[in-house]
Amino acid sequence: MIMKQTIRRAVTRTLAVSTLLVGAAACSDKFLAVTNPNIIDASTVDPTSGAATLSASAQQNFATAVGWLSMYSGWFAGEANVSDTFPTRNEFGFRLVVPENGSLQSDLWAPISLAAASSKIVLDLTLPTPTTNINIARAATFRGFAILFMATDFCTGALSSGPELTTAQMLDSAIFWLGKGIDVGTANATTDGIAMANAARVGRARAKLQKGDKAGAATDAAATPAGFVYNLRYTDDLTNRTRLANRLYQFSFDRGSISVAPAFRVTNDPRLTYNPADKGTAQPPDVVPGGWFQQTKFTGYASALRLASKLEADYIAAEASGNAPTMLTLINARRTANNQAVYAGATDNASVMTELYNQRGIEFYLEGRRLADYRRSPSSVSNITPAGAPYFKPGYANTGTQTCYPLPRQERDNNPNMKTN
Repeated sequence: MIMKQTIRRAVTRTLAVSTLLVGAAACSDKFLAVTNPNIIDASTVDPTSGAATLSASAQQNFATAVGWLSMYSGWFAGEANVSDTFPTRNEFGFRLVVPENGSLQSDLWAPISLAAASSKIVLDLTLPTPTTNINIARAATFRGFAILFMATDFCTGALSSGPELTTAQMLDSAIFWLGKGIDVGTANATTDGIAMANAARVGRARAKLQKGDKAGAATDAAATPAGFVYNLRYTDDLTNRTRLANRLYQFSFDRGSISVAPAFRVTNDPRLTYNPADKGTAQPPDVVPGGWFQQTKFTGYASALRLASKLEADYIAAEASGNAPTMLTLINARRTANNQAVYAGATDNASVMTELYNQRGIEFYLEGRRLADYRRSPSSVSNITPAGAPYFKPGYANTGTQTCYPLPRQERDNNPNMKTN
């Protein structure tokens, strides 16, 4: 009913404005004629400069989408408390996201679908030197990452109005495109190409681990060079912060929607920093029981967001080994490097795996990894509110059973391969 009323109001406003403008234009029959800006004729694209613009745009589409995804999965997987009044955002906090949730469509599914689709535009072009073309390497890498995030965060997926795909099918698609990014980026042999290939390699290791191919994940992780880091870059552009700025900073310092969850208020650890309770430079729209803790990991609109690194590859390799001594070596190295005492808990494989996930959670806080961890090995992820437990804020439903997001109603209603009537 709310959706119908919203549409009716929007149509009424549009008709009213159109009537006034048409009158002012002396009823010109061309006034409302428009050209669809979303259709690109491949024959009109310059295969050199045009492809570069399109591939860079696809990369930015992905960077924008990942900012949204990292924030929402932070709420969903217990990294952050929702200090926002939006009911649609709180649904992620208590894990009862309905397909009609407006934020599910506008903030998550639409942006990541755009990232995947805009990358495909480049990949569908006939470009010169396709085995070494940096634009193909870039488009394949970010199409692969976009599909990987779809696979880890959503229960099922769809690409380009195609049929509904399982998580395994989405992961297979991500692995394919990330593999192409590796091959073309490596053959390109420039600094940018090699960086793209290494980022894609870490992404493929992540996808293989998620699928259960531990040997394949370990192989890709081992091939990642020491010291490698690939960051998504953001810009402080006052006129376009929603697209170009770091989303985690924006929703911490402009709108205080993110509050560091209790389990992540670690002390004396430089990997995860935050302001004291209720001392941030923004104020939360909603009251947060127990206090609002503003993250300070991301310190500006232009703060980078880590997408891939040798550090993540090391965590993937340790997990893939399934070997407690191997995992403990990495755990204690990371604890020591970050002012923490060495691990002193139980040393059976399950306990050590939980500690590996604990360290990984601190390491990649608000970087969009924890929901994938939760789906891959729920027993290893600590401090997830159990199903049926009260939400941390009064007046809302108890915590649900969801472990991933449903496809939005808009996708099912508009995708010709999903319509049921």
